[in-house]
Amino acid sequence: MEFSLFVLEMCFTITALLCYPVCLQGNPNASPFPSNFLFGTASSSYQFEGAFLSDGKGLNNWDVFTHKPGNIMDGSNGDTAVDHYHLYQEDLDLMQDIGVNSYRFSISWARILPKGRFGSVNKAGIHHYNKLINSLLLKDICFKYFGDRVKYWTTFNEPNVAVIRGYRSGIYPPSRCSSSFGNCSNGDSVKEPFIAAHNIILSHAAAVDVYRTKYQKQQGGSIGIVMNAIWYEPISNSLKDKQAAERAQAFYMNWFLDPIIMGKYPKEMQEILDSNLPSFSNHDQEKLNSTGLDFIGINHYTSFYTKDCMFSVCEQGPGNTKIEGFALRTATKNGVFIGESTALDWLFVHPQGMEKIITYVKERYNNIPMFITENGFCENDKSDSLTEETVNDVNRVEYISGYLVALGAALRKGADIRGYFLWSLLDNFEWTLGFTIRFGLHHVDFSTLKRTPRGSATWYKQFIASHTAEKILMPQHYPGNQLGQHFNIN
Repeated sequence: MEFSLFVLEMCFTITALLCYPVCLQGNPNASPFPSNFLFGTASSSYQFEGAFLSDGKGLNNWDVFTHKPGNIMDGSNGDTAVDHYHLYQEDLDLMQDIGVNSYRFSISWARILPKGRFGSVNKAGIHHYNKLINSLLLKDICFKYFGDRVKYWTTFNEPNVAVIRGYRSGIYPPSRCSSSFGNCSNGDSVKEPFIAAHNIILSHAAAVDVYRTKYQKQQGGSIGIVMNAIWYEPISNSLKDKQAAERAQAFYMNWFLDPIIMGKYPKEMQEILDSNLPSFSNHDQEKLNSTGLDFIGINHYTSFYTKDCMFSVCEQGPGNTKIEGFALRTATKNGVFIGESTALDWLFVHPQGMEKIITYVKERYNNIPMFITENGFCENDKSDSLTEETVNDVNRVEYISGYLVALGAALRKGADIRGYFLWSLLDNFEWTLGFTIRFGLHHVDFSTLKRTPRGSATWYKQFIASHTAEKILMPQHYPGNQLGQHFNIN
């Protein structure tokens, strides 16, 4: 079974044969990105792999969820997705052409443990991933066998999204919610999200403890967590709206990061939720204080305005409930959007938010190293046919460019950012939206699975080339670049 709540990510480097010293292109002072900065693309197993029941794979929660009528906008599912399972070599070639030095991809538990954690390992699934990463078993064994190369581990990917959409609104599996928050057969939107989050935080601490005590000293790696991060801009300069913006962060991102880093929930959550917020035992707090994390992964796409609803008259809307901190979330101010709208109702182009969210995390958490683990632009294109507009994706290039400029500004101001992973290499299955939304640097014809590079792929290639070191190899040796692989285990 594939659990979206239990995600293990790794990043490691495979060094090309006889790689000689590096030299910088142009003036090294011209770029804010250090020579060891990771530029990559991101993917995920269910959205990319396909191979629904191939080679002994079992069912995961999304396999079940997508096969229930009405759950996915276009009635599709990830049975085939973009068939990365069979076409991964072609996709690696696409990445090599772009010149990325890292790749974030997922491994499904359902493929390697088709009967769950108490069943036997599916050797056919292991063999598939062996082609990419030598060998893979599970949990502590991952640390043991991959630790000599895997230097960046994360315990969970976007647990705030999984908890909110799985246990509050119920639009993602396991589809639990109260009737006032969604259309679910069971659930409690007031209590269950906080219980699920609490268990995730404790699970993170347990995993970090295993790594710290058994593997980190010998292997020299780092361990962290990935959060979805929205920039919340106060809708006015009033103290109340500024406090509302802080509550919005407390009830979204800080909800997880504060306990992991500081050992306790944000004070805003404690004051508002009181007994509805689970408490940490003395043992829990000791474990949290002794484990923490080494870096923070940030998935950042968009920004919203926030308006106070605790001390002010406020209309109904997202965020205006006790369990969300009484901070109304809105995309408009005086009838004007915070940024250009896109094909998604939650994604607005606001590159300033990138610098601001990085600065916020930097200042709140003492500049713990960060990775931008996802960032990208979507378009609504239901047709598989290629057109000039489809290939020349100017809007995507403008989005990526603006956000990378903002990222560079944060670097220049001292933020310790180690890498940037673009979502995504390919158009793919976009969860409840199916194949109606496209994020890819490469267009995918979903009927033939043909990949075609967009203008954004060329732009990203040129950007990377102008901001990174170039490997010098003897011509008789393998001409590959240094390729890091950064992947999730769902």
